[in-house]
Amino acid sequence: MTNTASREMPSNAVAIIGAGPAGLVTARWLVSHGFEPVLFEAADRPGGQWNAASPLSGTWRGMRTNTSRVMTRFSDLDHPEGAPVYPSREDMHAYLECYADHFGLMRRIRCRTWVERLEQADGGGWLLRSRRDGEVRTERFARVVVASGRYVAPEVPAVPGLNGFTGALGTAHTSQYDGGQAYRSKDVLVAGCSISALEIASDIALSGACSVTVCYRRQRYVLPKLLAGVPTDHVMFTRAAALAGEILPPDDLAAGLKATILRAAGSPDQVGAMTPEENIFAAGITQSQHFLPLVAEGRITVRPWIEAIDGRTIGFADGSKGEFDAILFGTGYRLSLPFLAPEVAATLGLDHTHLDLCDHTFHPELEGLAFVGLYDQVGPLFPVLELQARWTAYTWAGVIPAPSREAMAAGLTRCRAMRGGPQSIPMQVLALLFARNAGVEPDLGRWPDLERALLFGPLSPVSFRLQGPDSLVEAPELTAGAAVSFGAIRSADMTAEERGLRDLIMRTVASRAA
Repeated sequence: MTNTASREMPSNAVAIIGAGPAGLVTARWLVSHGFEPVLFEAADRPGGQWNAASPLSGTWRGMRTNTSRVMTRFSDLDHPEGAPVYPSREDMHAYLECYADHFGLMRRIRCRTWVERLEQADGGGWLLRSRRDGEVRTERFARVVVASGRYVAPEVPAVPGLNGFTGALGTAHTSQYDGGQAYRSKDVLVAGCSISALEIASDIALSGACSVTVCYRRQRYVLPKLLAGVPTDHVMFTRAAALAGEILPPDDLAAGLKATILRAAGSPDQVGAMTPEENIFAAGITQSQHFLPLVAEGRITVRPWIEAIDGRTIGFADGSKGEFDAILFGTGYRLSLPFLAPEVAATLGLDHTHLDLCDHTFHPELEGLAFVGLYDQVGPLFPVLELQARWTAYTWAGVIPAPSREAMAAGLTRCRAMRGGPQSIPMQVLALLFARNAGVEPDLGRWPDLERALLFGPLSPVSFRLQGPDSLVEAPELTAGAAVSFGAIRSADMTAEERGLRDLIMRTVASRAA
């Protein structure tokens, strides 16, 4: 193994750890504001999770996005004409490589390069040690962005007897799943109630498994991908939902959300799944197009969590038992940043679920370091990643003021208060947070013809190019187009329910301003 001496990089060079969606969109915006990013990517090609060949990819053969093509893109590059509503893994990888090529990022990516250590340098800046093909290199950067992904370290909980499971296909995490063919004519247990767990259980059931059982600790409410032909993410993750969350009491908000979901999808116990908790925030929400119909057809059986394993026999918390050939754990991921120096990790309060950061991005004691995409988010990711990338680029380029020490301290206090509680954050909450920080949240008063689209339409990436830095002349037309896509918003006229919520939001905003 060859070691090289530390190299001083130019002052405008920025190291970006990861060339997935978060790393690529951050690089795009840094380039446009005078920086020279260098992306460190462990795989042989960019794309992150969407690159099936990546050693850290948790995608599978036949996988489709959970969010529509309108919401699974960045603001200045669309999917090709004829792309499906829900692009495939291969479609998404091609899109990301096209994005990297379109913005001249490919030459900036060091593929097959692992970051081994990141530490603060004496006198300021950051020392980054990387390895590629036996060569170890240490470089000093003034700024570093960690965009290595939230879902790279699979989590498998302790289960009595797990190591003694004797099913023919053994145990695995859903991150290792690569299609249902291996499970044909087998009895399969999928443990977990996440989107990936329910989608994979459905895929296995539809691929000819002998039986599929899904077990979990708590029943979540389950939304399909489509609501009357409209992608769910266009209906549920709206600006109105975010603003309502800021002004309504939690109980009222929970009741309203639950009523919306029950109207759209019903309750899981109606078709044979378990009964969720009354409070929808305590129960949680997940998504799957086929899961509940397959439960209704008897092609998927639902059980409570595993109590013990004895050979092929698995006992569940309700006293029932079954024999299985395979167990797949769809039980999530732990937050893993093994390259951070111990003192940096300690400053961040890093554990398996949490980082201490101001608005998920900066830390006052770690100047020149930013994190993009390390949160556990529910809903479309691409619009949020782009907004966070823009805020980071604008802050470092001086387009907008950096957060003050007081603002940073308040942000850390808010973040630490979340420890021990639910870590999942709705997309619309993060989108508005980053848009406000970046100075690109649309002012409804400036766009009366788009009021309904901006409140009740999808939070499309281009809707955040209406005003502020890097606004686009064509953004109003494109925003309206995103809102009417799939028939979600057919006219500018609000329904009575929408007008009522709009008026409540406006009154509250006006009273706060006064």
